[in-house]
Amino acid sequence: MNSVLAPSEVPLPPASGAWREGDPPGRRRWWERAESLRLEAGGELPGLRLAFETWGRPAPDRSNAVLVLHALTGDSHAAGETGPGHPTPGWWDGLIGAGRALDTDRWFVVAPNVLGGCQGSTGPSSRAPDGRPWGSRFPFLTQRDQVAAEAGLADALGIDQWALVVGGSMGGMRALEWAVSYPERTRALLLLATTAAASAEQIAWATIQLHAVRGDPLWGGGDYHDAGPGLGPHAGLGLARRLAHLTYRSEPELAARFGRSPQDAEDPWRGGRYGVESYLDHQAAKLVRRFDAGSYVTLTEAMNSHDIGRGRGGTRTALSRVTARTLVAGVDSDRLYPLSQQAELAAGIPAADRLRVIGSPRGHDGFLTEAGQVGALVGELVG
Repeated sequence: MNSVLAPSEVPLPPASGAWREGDPPGRRRWWERAESLRLEAGGELPGLRLAFETWGRPAPDRSNAVLVLHALTGDSHAAGETGPGHPTPGWWDGLIGAGRALDTDRWFVVAPNVLGGCQGSTGPSSRAPDGRPWGSRFPFLTQRDQVAAEAGLADALGIDQWALVVGGSMGGMRALEWAVSYPERTRALLLLATTAAASAEQIAWATIQLHAVRGDPLWGGGDYHDAGPGLGPHAGLGLARRLAHLTYRSEPELAARFGRSPQDAEDPWRGGRYGVESYLDHQAAKLVRRFDAGSYVTLTEAMNSHDIGRGRGGTRTALSRVTARTLVAGVDSDRLYPLSQQAELAAGIPAADRLRVIGSPRGHDGFLTEAGQVGALVGELVG
């Protein structure tokens, strides 16, 4: 018989859900950069490490390499099951593997954990040169810094040019930066549910989430990583996740799934929850056990900084630098990254075809959940 733990028996989450030294490595590999990385906002990061995973085998000339870039709370585990070192299954498991759209019998697929992340790459939860967690001392990053780090990983893997760079949401921002910063290294490009620059509304939603994290009494200015279980800024991170997740889904989906129904036998008039409340609570509880609040802040600020035209003569001039064969797609029910933003990309990139639309009731998250439609787009580009 399966037993269900009472709330008082559920172990407290660690102060940070980050991967730590000594944890099982899982499928991760690491690349280390010994020299400092000069940062766009000023200053430098004195050396760094990127965690990454690969599937398939590289061709002798590395011409079959595909770069897969994750969204805000993703990581390098784009495909595969849960297991030691990997608390969640691959976030694009339906896309990567033998016989799938990114057929690993043909393609050498590389997925790095972004710089500033918390699942093996250098970020606020990792150790600084003095041996203490970076915490509040971690520098401000932009998407361009993150892509510069990934270019070093590509060099180390002997990859002069990616056959395809693909990403959605934050991953799409980095994919676009790859194609603009390194056009000669990006042969094909798939941009999903992303934008040329973070909009005022996107920055506004993100700012509320940042206030939620930083307003947690246990945030400690970002220096909490050595605290004991249950003593991290879980309430603030959980609140940020609830708000973010609401923007990731659509009203019709929530109405169809939950309506006004209570959660099981709970009575919302007597301290119980509606079903949709329980759903958001569940999303928050999952995230605090696998993610780091400091990385959430660092990556959210990097997303807010995203502007492909900054210092390049504006958006139109920057997009004109893209030489990759490109497809841009958005989700028809996305209320966070509306189709107008993807239409701007499709119109401004010289080698882009017409805008594609992913049909899904799941809102922004449709780029993750509609693997069949995304796979068809991959096939158009490299099939």
